[in-house]
Amino acid sequence: MTKPVGRPTKYQTDFARKAVKLCEAGFTDVEIADFFDVNPATITRWKHSHKEFCASLKAGKAPADDRVERSLYQRAIGYEQEEVKIFMPAGAIEPVYAKFTAKYAPDVTACIFWLKNRRPEQWRDRPEGAGGGDLAEAITSLVERLPS
Repeated sequence: MTKPVGRPTKYQTDFARKAVKLCEAGFTDVEIADFFDVNPATITRWKHSHKEFCASLKAGKAPADDRVERSLYQRAIGYEQEEVKIFMPAGAIEPVYAKFTAKYAPDVTACIFWLKNRRPEQWRDRPEGAGGGDLAEAITSLVERLPS
């Protein structure tokens, strides 16, 4: 009979359930490793040796990634949202709540990031003379065409 080589695993079956919650909260693999008090390489090994753990990580990360993607898109195109300002006028007994629509202009950095990832053949950085136009000029042109 051969003895197992190395130290025994710290992995427990309930780690998969916990991993989903951690990923939904935005934890990275390094932070998950810290939570379980293991080396980040151990998380990688667990992904390969425990299918339920790997599936839990994917299931937990997908909604968080989708939400960030939607937020980046909104930043890139600009958006409006309902907000409330709270005032306390001098001599008032209660605060005054003023609802308004806040307008956020498109964010150039978000535009660049989005386009470089979604359309890399058109928007990747190119050294001058490598074909295509100057990236700075193209971005300036794009921003000028955005609705006010």
